[in-house]
Amino acid sequence: MPDSRNATAPSDSSNPTGLSAAAVRTRVTVPLRFGDGYAVTADLATFHHLADGQEHVAVILGEPPADRPPLVRLHSECLTSDVLGSARCDCGPQLREAVERIAARGGILLYLRQEGRGIGLYNKLDAYALQDQGLDTYEANTALGLPEDARDYTAAAQMLAALGISELDLLSNNPDKAAQLRTLGLTVTQHVPTGVFTTAHNVHYLRTKVVRTQHTLPLTELTAG
Repeated sequence: MPDSRNATAPSDSSNPTGLSAAAVRTRVTVPLRFGDGYAVTADLATFHHLADGQEHVAVILGEPPADRPPLVRLHSECLTSDVLGSARCDCGPQLREAVERIAARGGILLYLRQEGRGIGLYNKLDAYALQDQGLDTYEANTALGLPEDARDYTAAAQMLAALGISELDLLSNNPDKAAQLRTLGLTVTQHVPTGVFTTAHNVHYLRTKVVRTQHTLPLTELTAG
């Protein structure tokens, strides 16, 4: 992948998506260590001129072979699972898996500040309270007057363009991510599913994502872990 340390805004010729150009503002090497002992060194990149004004971060891991596109995951921030280990979703295990798989293959994890599918932390916790009353994850959002999924991946496409990426394999179960990236001018060569991370508390949530938004999770495996 091109090295964009402290780069200035890319020219039109280096921005194949045709999006308004973002630019790398800082790229710094950070050793990462997870609770299970897995450790890897990554470059973390921050950006100027992102469309939504949020502080998204690219985690750059390994180096893809010359004959394959980088493996990329768009990971939406999830404080409750990524940091606190909540078993109500599968976000934390997906993050841990993605870092190791991307490091082995070479690619980028975009850590996007989109808590609660874009509705924010407080609204997400309000939605949890409604789920405890029997609503599913999408019904709870709409009951709060919010979109089922408010995420827009324009900034993600800008980040990839700023890093010189126009073609990628996408590590995701969510077909909307690939569809939005393609609409934004990127080439998604392959849609690579994540693992299945079930707990007694998230099976209904995962099954709902399959039924309501066609996530590529095998229903037969969605039993309590």
